[in-house]
Amino acid sequence: MNLILVLPVVIPLVTGIVGILVLRRPGIQRWLNQISSVLQLLISFVLLDMVLSRGILSVQLGSWSAPFGITFVADLLSALMVVITGFVGFFIGLYSLSQTDKNVIRFGFYPLIQFLLAGVSGACLTGDFFNLFVWFEVMLMASFVLIVLGGEKKQVEGGFKYVTINIVASVLFLAGLGILYGQVGSLNMADVSLKLMKEDNAALALTAGMLLMISFGIKAGAFPLFFWLPASYHTPQPVITALFAGLLTKVGVYALLRSFTLVFTQNISFTHSILLVVSVLTMVSGVLGAASQFHIRKILSFHTISQIGYMLLGLALFTSAAISAAIFYMFHHFLVKTNLFLVSGIVKRYKGTEELKKIGSLYKTKPWLALFFLVSAFSLVGIPPLSGFFAKFAIVKASLDVNLYLIAGIAAAVGVLTLYSMTKIWAEAFWKKDPGGTETAEHQGLTGTRVMFVPVILLTVMTIGVGMFPSFLFHITDGAANQLLNPEIYIKTVLGEAYVHSFQNP
Repeated sequence: MNLILVLPVVIPLVTGIVGILVLRRPGIQRWLNQISSVLQLLISFVLLDMVLSRGILSVQLGSWSAPFGITFVADLLSALMVVITGFVGFFIGLYSLSQTDKNVIRFGFYPLIQFLLAGVSGACLTGDFFNLFVWFEVMLMASFVLIVLGGEKKQVEGGFKYVTINIVASVLFLAGLGILYGQVGSLNMADVSLKLMKEDNAALALTAGMLLMISFGIKAGAFPLFFWLPASYHTPQPVITALFAGLLTKVGVYALLRSFTLVFTQNISFTHSILLVVSVLTMVSGVLGAASQFHIRKILSFHTISQIGYMLLGLALFTSAAISAAIFYMFHHFLVKTNLFLVSGIVKRYKGTEELKKIGSLYKTKPWLALFFLVSAFSLVGIPPLSGFFAKFAIVKASLDVNLYLIAGIAAAVGVLTLYSMTKIWAEAFWKKDPGGTETAEHQGLTGTRVMFVPVILLTVMTIGVGMFPSFLFHITDGAANQLLNPEIYIKTVLGEAYVHSFQNP
């Protein structure tokens, strides 16, 4: 058990270190990265299966008992997040086999990806807030270098905006942790939750909670501090953007789900009302931003913001059905948004640009690419029977269940506006005549493009599969929601029944 809980972090960390030692051997780095990604994906499946069969798992590293040592915890939410991380690492590795420039590889492309995967896995499995901060910083450092890798002016500009706002988020995070530690003398999540139940100074805990809400909201790309995302996500290589879209913002959502179901539940009417307003504004502002753009990755970046709003709405509603829907939405979003960004990379490979006014005719020249785009685009919109339909339907139904008819209507209307911008990409890039008569990649002498289609095909099949058979994923997300809304089992697993009993009955 101890090994299974730490392997999702250890495997990419060791791979990243070894990758640094062979920086001048691009071929070795490619296959080392892919082997590591396959191992991490397999381990993530084993971990999820263990949590499904045995319940919440916990390990105290270094034999220091909680709450004093370093705690790793896996419940259904964190295990599913590790599975998503494994999938993204695997697909990005496949795609990059033919897409990544050798000069970029020599500057640490693959080790940085592995460090990023380690940071995401660590953030999802850690059981205390300080180590969550540490893993966030690991992600920040790796992602910043990945954004500026290549040294183009637009990359440096986007990277500066990205790192500046994320440093602000980190400062707010530390400030919240300082207040929290000063109040309860602990940063272990289970221990903090237990102690806040008896804490009289609710205002101080609320202050810490609000600081963490802002910090995690920034990292998730929530309203109003989301501007860094569309300003930076279109600047690096498309494969890097796909990596970010598939993982990074979801870690912010994960942190919000964990914190505001386990720890900060003393004033739900206040905190979750704020989350409700933020979620609606995030949905609306993101989709309106997408509607105004004419660059494929800028449109998709704004849609990432909009989709984060749906996930936050599930948390804000704070019912079992709503939180289950939010977690289901996270899995669906990883499928379609990763795929759409990978498709945008193939478009750029063939046409040399992602500006909609400068490209066209892809439906005629690349009909399979057009099909893969349509499946993911329709799923993003919420067209049945794809994964996005069940994700959006579950969120809307959860809103109706608590009589929030206006919120449900807004969520449905945002889906209609999403259809508009996806239709715009189809009409401009795939349907209309190519204004420049750009040659295809084969005619330009570009090779290896077929490998880029492999992860796109797999993600498309998964999107259809989740849509056709959603019950298995809902079984996992329903269980995850039940664990989040009943944190007693989590607390006892981490701290032990003896510790909890002694604290409750001094």
